[in-house]
Amino acid sequence: MWDRLAASDPGLLRLTAGLRTVTAIALTLAVLAALHVPVSQLVAGAIAAMVATFAIREKQRAQQAVTLAVGLPVALASVSLGALLNQRVVAGDLFFVVLIFCAVYGRRFGDRGTALGLIGFQVYFLSLFVGATASVLPKLYGVICVAFACSAAARFVLLPQTPAGTLDRLRRAFRARLAQLLATQAELLDAGPEEAEKVLADLRTGTARLHETALLIQGRLEDGTSDPAVARLLQRRVADAEIAAERLGLLLLTARSAQRTDTLTLHLPGAPLPAGGELPVRDEATVALRRDLQALRLLMLRPAGEASGTALAQVRNRLLGYREEENLPPAAPAVQDVFRGLGEAARAALGLRLALDGPQDESDDTPATARSREELDAEDTAIEISEGSEAEEPRPTGLKRPTTRAAVQVAVGSSLAIVGGELLSAQRWYWAVLTCWIVFLNTASTGEILVKGYRRLLGTVLGVVAGIGLAALVGHHTWTAFALVLLFIFAMFYTAPLSYTLMSFFVTAMLGLLYTLLNTYSLSVLVLRIEETALGAACGVIAAAVVLPVHTDRRTNELLVAVLDRLADVTRGAVDQLSGGAGGDLVEQARELDQALADLRAATQPLTHPITPLRSRRNTVRYVVALLETCAYHGRSLAATAELLPTHPSIAADPRLRGACGRIVHNIEAIAAHVTDPKSPARIETGSSIASMLEPGTLRTPRYGRVTDRVLRHLQRLDEAVSGLARPLGLAGGPAQPRK
Repeated sequence: MWDRLAASDPGLLRLTAGLRTVTAIALTLAVLAALHVPVSQLVAGAIAAMVATFAIREKQRAQQAVTLAVGLPVALASVSLGALLNQRVVAGDLFFVVLIFCAVYGRRFGDRGTALGLIGFQVYFLSLFVGATASVLPKLYGVICVAFACSAAARFVLLPQTPAGTLDRLRRAFRARLAQLLATQAELLDAGPEEAEKVLADLRTGTARLHETALLIQGRLEDGTSDPAVARLLQRRVADAEIAAERLGLLLLTARSAQRTDTLTLHLPGAPLPAGGELPVRDEATVALRRDLQALRLLMLRPAGEASGTALAQVRNRLLGYREEENLPPAAPAVQDVFRGLGEAARAALGLRLALDGPQDESDDTPATARSREELDAEDTAIEISEGSEAEEPRPTGLKRPTTRAAVQVAVGSSLAIVGGELLSAQRWYWAVLTCWIVFLNTASTGEILVKGYRRLLGTVLGVVAGIGLAALVGHHTWTAFALVLLFIFAMFYTAPLSYTLMSFFVTAMLGLLYTLLNTYSLSVLVLRIEETALGAACGVIAAAVVLPVHTDRRTNELLVAVLDRLADVTRGAVDQLSGGAGGDLVEQARELDQALADLRAATQPLTHPITPLRSRRNTVRYVVALLETCAYHGRSLAATAELLPTHPSIAADPRLRGACGRIVHNIEAIAAHVTDPKSPARIETGSSIASMLEPGTLRTPRYGRVTDRVLRHLQRLDEAVSGLARPLGLAGGPAQPRK
């Protein structure tokens, strides 16, 4: 069960965020209740504690402490201005707009600027929500100080979270998700024609979840490790394990079909199982394959203290032995390929174990296992940290800067929301402003804002229905209501990264309880919240569409070009190193490619959302993103293989690969030029396969002949996927040009 929890919430980030916020609020309520403050100030303290906890996002504890300390005077100033300007409509509204502009503009100063902006805005909103006046300011000062102190206690004493601890939990999550993916792969081997499509969908989901965890780990390595060499080693081992698991899934798909599986099958939602999903023959080899898939899963799940003993050593030795051609069982070539994939996955698991848990017992090693350890040790020794720094790309200035543009947009949208909100209600107009503010958080295009506004409205409507029932049940039981508020706050933070609709539902249901506590609850109040939410979302969309607009097409095109540029860099660098040159930091380049692709995937959500009316366009976007994921997989694999070159006895540099790669890089650059400027004269080149472009002869290696086949296969698949990108993007092809 712990492994399942670790896999469902990598790093326990959502669980920690929810528990920490609830703990801070509960402490605040306990202290304020002991001081016998009125209910309105209890509500103010709960909101202040929540804001002081969730606003701070820095990873280092010292930075968190500084931001929390600076945030307290910001909060006191904000609540003071809110109370003083509460009765001055024009001055209060003008200041609110200025505050909103400054809060959004503060994002350009990093996590601290974002946190202080959030605290200033939310505490000003708090003053409006509880109806603060100048006469109660001294008491509110005390309430906010208590809330910040309790937030600090929850963060630094009761539920501390260090970068190293978070990284350790993320690594456990990676192992758990890898084990889940191996279990799904075992199901794929046994699934009948009726179950095969469902298992294939689970395989896609498991592969995507594993990749998500790998990206989370890579994003925490710098803060979670003290030595850059250790960080680079972990990055390499995680990438190796991910690639080995993904390759094993493709080999299993091929074993079920009559022909080699297209990589797109693993990345395109709805892609059918190849060749109708025929089961492999149930002979002795496939029985051993099922056994060894479960054995590999067991090795991945066992913690360091339990991953010892003769039995487990024998299992590990058997799996690593499949890297030797003479140890492969008699079977069809496709099934033998799966055994080779098991051997490579076991090697990646051993490397991951050594990187995470240190040296292991070597007393039971076979010669094959000893050779794998020697290869891993040689790779560890060869890892070096580059001292050079790359030139930073020029950043946009003025209104072209994203933070400036967003600040202007949200200020205009909030002004519209203030005017419209006060027409709906002179007392609760701020709900429209809050919605307008929120739909701009973590969004960068009009489409993203539209989808976020829709989700918030839907969650609000459902939350109003729940709030009506809860208010009737709770009545005037104050502490029962506060207990439910804490429960909803935990659910809000736990579900926020998963579903914005669910988060909005819990927020609105919680507000119904808070209104009950403040004796201002009525059905008309909750209906008004729906109206104000709809108005705020509409104002946000209008501002985004009219004021300095960033259309979804423009943003996705920019991100698509960024992905293509990173793909060209990885491909060029990997093939250059495989050809005998120096390819640079390929693991870091592959990570940048993955991050660029993740940004593009998030930006295309408005185009692939179920509510979009353009069905054919949605299918095209999904197809393009799936092709790019296929390209990224092959790029990562080439980079990982190239980095083995200095130490691996089976990989020898071959200068012919550089010429074979020229067409791929040219086509990637041509597609990027076409996306940037549709009138560009660039054309993709078509022609014979990559393998046939090489001079006659084969690449001879000392021990394993399959590695070169793998390099050529990745290049061929990458060439096919890049050519496939040109069709949906409207780029014509031309004959191949001779290359030197």
